[in-house]
Amino acid sequence: MLEVAIDADGEWDSSRSWDGLVRRAAEAAIAESAFPQLATSGRAVEISVLLTGDAEVRDLNAEYRGKHQPTNVLSFPMAGPEDLRETNIAAPELLLGDIILARGVCEAEARDKDVSLEDHAAHLVVHGTLHLLGYDHHSEEDAADMEVREVRALQRLGIANPYEEAA
Repeated sequence: MLEVAIDADGEWDSSRSWDGLVRRAAEAAIAESAFPQLATSGRAVEISVLLTGDAEVRDLNAEYRGKHQPTNVLSFPMAGPEDLRETNIAAPELLLGDIILARGVCEAEARDKDVSLEDHAAHLVVHGTLHLLGYDHHSEEDAADMEVREVRALQRLGIANPYEEAA
C-alpha cells in the first residue's frame, strides 16, 4: 500500500491540490519500475514529497551535493535494493525516501518547454521516484533505461514524451 506524504509551501499555488497529481505520478513511476508490487503490497510503503522554493532547494543542494544553486528536483533514497524486493513480508513501514521540487526552477523549465507547470511537476515526481527506486543516469545505458521508464510512466498519465523534439 503506497502512502504519499505531501507538503507544499506558500510558493506553490495553494488553490491547486497537488496531492492527486503527486500520487498519480509516483504510482506511474512505480508501475514502470522493476518493483511494481510496491504500490499494492500489504506492507506500507511511503514517499515524502516537499514542494518548496528555490532557496530551500539551493541550500539542500549545497549541503548534500556541494552545488550552490537550485535544481529542479532532489531525491534522497532511504531504501536499499533488498528492501525494495521484500514488500510482502510482515514488517514496519518501508520509507522509500524524500523528493523535493523547487518552484521557480520547475516553473521556468515548464515555460521553456512550453508545457504546463502540472505536467512538468508530474515529470519531476516520476523522475524523483525512479531515483528512490535505485535508477540513475550516471552512464549512457542507465540514462537510456531511466528515460524509457519515465516516458512510459508519463504516458500512463497522458503526458507527452518530454524528450521528443518538436517537429
